[in-house]
Amino acid sequence: MLDIKFIRENKKEIELAAKNKNIKIDLDELLKLDNDKKSLISQINDLRTKRNELANQSKNSKPSDKQIAYGKKLKEQIAELENGLVEIDKNYLEIAVKVPNIPSFDTPIGKNEEENVEVYKWGEPTKFDFKPKSYIELAEELDLIDFKRGTKTGGYRSYYLKNEAVMLVMGFMMHALSKLIKNGFTPVIPPTLVKNFALFGSGYFAGDKYNQEVDEIYKIANDDKLADGSIKKEDKFLIGTAEPSLLAYYADEILNEKDLPIKFAGFSQCYRSEIGSYGKDTKGIYRVHEFMKVEQVVICRADKDESEKLHQEIISLSKELHEDLGLPYRQIQICTGDMSAGKYKMFDLEAWIPSRNSYGETGSASNFLDWQSRRLNVKYKDKNGDKKYVYMLNNTALASPRTLIAILENYQQADGSIKIPEVLWPYMGGIKVIKQK
Repeated sequence: MLDIKFIRENKKEIELAAKNKNIKIDLDELLKLDNDKKSLISQINDLRTKRNELANQSKNSKPSDKQIAYGKKLKEQIAELENGLVEIDKNYLEIAVKVPNIPSFDTPIGKNEEENVEVYKWGEPTKFDFKPKSYIELAEELDLIDFKRGTKTGGYRSYYLKNEAVMLVMGFMMHALSKLIKNGFTPVIPPTLVKNFALFGSGYFAGDKYNQEVDEIYKIANDDKLADGSIKKEDKFLIGTAEPSLLAYYADEILNEKDLPIKFAGFSQCYRSEIGSYGKDTKGIYRVHEFMKVEQVVICRADKDESEKLHQEIISLSKELHEDLGLPYRQIQICTGDMSAGKYKMFDLEAWIPSRNSYGETGSASNFLDWQSRRLNVKYKDKNGDKKYVYMLNNTALASPRTLIAILENYQQADGSIKIPEVLWPYMGGIKVIKQK
């Protein structure tokens, strides 16, 4: 969300941002609702003042019939206006949550992913002197992934990782965590089951509340049972990344400037309904309902230059991880039409996947400025004692399915075996090559 004063002062720029992000929004209606809200609040306060004055008049004597009737009328008027305020607040929020961040000046203007811009490339696409196999073929021949039984047990897009595939995934996850810890990140295993506010606050609902038709999130059906045995009806959701849990860590808190920036390395299981991906990548593990990921989250001062440096830092760490694994990759700057409402600036990393004869997304790095912190109410006190909303950034370090796919395919050999990237040898129990069993 954006500050209403900022919206009022930058209306044209925000309307242009909405147009470039393919977002339909009526800022005139939002500003009208804001004025209506202010007017109603003023009227309610005036009536409350009159009610208090009336109460003081009859404090030491019995109120007259006229005073009683007047008091009743004031109460009814206040109730009526308060009901109107509730309705205005509801309509206001429905629009306010969709107001987009103004993208950075250097973000490419484009309609969709086809207009994203390649800004960096490392390594060359792997070339083979034999006909390479897909990771699906390799995984089945080497007993690394069981797709059939995964579907039997978990349904569509489910799978079992087995044998060396498990060690590979845990190996590159540990390598990612170790690198982040050395660079000042605090390792965290966060809750994967979270309340409504965490997902709303981080921007994972398309609107002001959960919508099963568009939000790629799993909602838990059962209610909570508390320690005393009572039932608490509260919506809970499974996270699609550690980002919502880590951002919500400081919700409704005021931090000290001297403690910033705060850097988290979150390791978690992730769950995604893939509601918007019907018919895409229906075989294998390129697009799945659950996987593991190491996520970077940074909370910093309200300083664009500082946030830009931190954005480049977290991207550089992910690039280093791809290079450590020897995976050819490229960095893509995301255009306006492929960015969500809250993002100020965004990059993707894509690793080379031979069976697709193309690069495939392995992670995203986004700078939201204070768009998320306003929803989550996370502030800090600067050296002058002023309270400001923090800036928030996030980035994938490594995610399990696609990093595994890239390793299996790029490191395959003519005899059907797979070499292990040298950086992962310490995690493989002496195994340097995956062979048929």
